[in-house]
Parts: sequence; C-alpha cells; structure tokens
Amino acid sequence: MRAIRVESPGGPEALTLREVPTPSPGPGQVLVRVEAAGVNFIDVYQRTGRYALPLPFTPGLEGAGVVEAVGPGVEEFSPGARVGWAQGQGSYAEQVVLPAERCVPLPDGVSAEQAAAVFLQGMTAHFLSHSTYPIQRGDTVLVHAGAGGVGLLLIQMAVRRGARVLTTVSTEEKAALARGAGAHEVILYTTQDFVAETRRLTGGEGVHCVYDSVGKTTFSGSLDCLRMRGMLVLYGGSSGPVPPVDPMVLNAKGSLFLTRPTLFHYVADRASLLQRAGDVLTWVQRRELDVRIGRTYPLVDAAQAHRDLEGRVSTGKLLLRIR
Repeated sequence: MRAIRVESPGGPEALTLREVPTPSPGPGQVLVRVEAAGVNFIDVYQRTGRYALPLPFTPGLEGAGVVEAVGPGVEEFSPGARVGWAQGQGSYAEQVVLPAERCVPLPDGVSAEQAAAVFLQGMTAHFLSHSTYPIQRGDTVLVHAGAGGVGLLLIQMAVRRGARVLTTVSTEEKAALARGAGAHEVILYTTQDFVAETRRLTGGEGVHCVYDSVGKTTFSGSLDCLRMRGMLVLYGGSSGPVPPVDPMVLNAKGSLFLTRPTLFHYVADRASLLQRAGDVLTWVQRRELDVRIGRTYPLVDAAQAHRDLEGRVSTGKLLLRIR
C-alpha cells in the first residue's frame, strides 16, 4: 500500500510517498481502508519533531473510511462498517490499523469527507465550549483564528450556547467566513489592535474567555483581553510555543485562569468519545453544524497541504483524499 512517511524531522519536504507493507489487525484492532484523512497542526508538530515520535513514521491522526478486517475480540465492527477516528496514528495512508475502541460508527448522511473534516476539530470545539470553559448564555468570548478549521466550528458552537462571539482574522475574505459562522464582531488583527478592539467592544470590561490556538504572538494580548477572573484557553501554538510565564501575571491582571487542554484527555474513555463524537456527527447530519472543507489534496500532495496550513493561507479544513 502507499503511505506518507517521515524518515527524519524537517519541513514539508520530509513528507514522502512510499510503498509499505499492508498491516494486519491484531487483538482489539480493525484494518480500515482510508477514504479521507484530516490535516492538522499536530501533524506539523510531529513532522518537525516538536512532538517527537519514533522514526520513521506515518503521520495523520484523523480520518474516515471502511473497515476491511477485524482482529480477535472485536465485536462492535465488521467488514463494511463506515467509521471515523481522531486518534489513529498513520492515517496518511491507504490503509491503517486502529484500536476498535477509538473508532466511531458514521451515521447515514455524513460522508467520509465530512467526518474526516470534523472529527478532531469538531470534538476539539466541543470540549472547549462545553467543558474546558463551559459557555453560559450571555457570556462574551474571543476566538482567535476564526476562519480556521476549529475557529469556524467553535464560533458556531459558542453561538449555539448563547454567547456573544468576537473573533480575530487576517483578511476581509476570512472575516466574511467568520461572520457567516455567526460571529457578532470580527477584528482584523493585521490592521487593528485586537486588545484595544476587544476592550472597546466590551465597554472596557473584557471577555469571559479567550480561545487561543495561535500561541506565541497572541498570548500576552489574550491575557489583556480578559475581564477579572476570566479564562485563557490556550489550545494550540500555530505561531510557536509560548515562553515561560510567571504565575503572578495572572494575579496582577485580575485573578485570571490559564489552561492548556488537549482533546485526548477529554475523550480518554469510550463513553466520552462516543458522546462528543455523537453530538458533533448528529449536528452535521441534521445540517445544524456547517463543516467548511477548504481544500482537498491527493495523498501525493501531502507536503503542499502542510505548506498551505503552516502558511495560514487556507480557510476551513484541509483534507487528503485517499480513495
């Protein structure tokens, strides 16, 4: 089978297409024919070595496809079942072996592309808005990178929960997308000071929560956007890692809260996984959650997908189309 391999950490050119042996499922595992794989910043972090993995490896945690074979002890799935996943290392490939307990059945009416586009980022938006900082009706929140894959979904979920949503984007095109997702106020950070605008738009009070996936270049400003006892949810670092922080800064700025969550701790057990994925997939099935697929690439063009993601020239979700 064909798979993308990383033999040494590096830039997008480190992603190379190779012929590798087709894996076989062991106990508790399923072999899935991958139809579409999601492209995410965690894939970039693994490729560059920021999140180190044993070499060589096949990147990709997220995808959707069809079960081809099951290993001993698997009873929930059988060949032909349509499944999606967000914790399936090796998804940039024609076939992947996955733990059955990490797979979720896909409902009718949700395509493989939609599932691969919404699993990781949709469940991320879900835990951010429902659990890490559970948005209450009447809250005001700031979402950075509002036209990105998580950003567009997070805006929609925050609006569903009754929040007033402010967001930052870089261009007028992205501003239109964010407004289309339901954002009440859009700040062009390339021409506007997002801290000053956030303060102005909240009458000087600041927001209840900032959802920040950008990291290094926005972190300090994000703290300054919060009202007293507000929460900064740092869930990514597309501009680089945040330098060490003196906790006394949180005190000085209003007894603020700071957290750095990850999806995998919010779907650690199967019940949590099925509940979060079930909510997201049901909303997609009912067309209550719009999933924007920015661009789809053939497997051989995985490097270009990474360039577009890192260059922040994309909007919505980027996918690799395997079949």
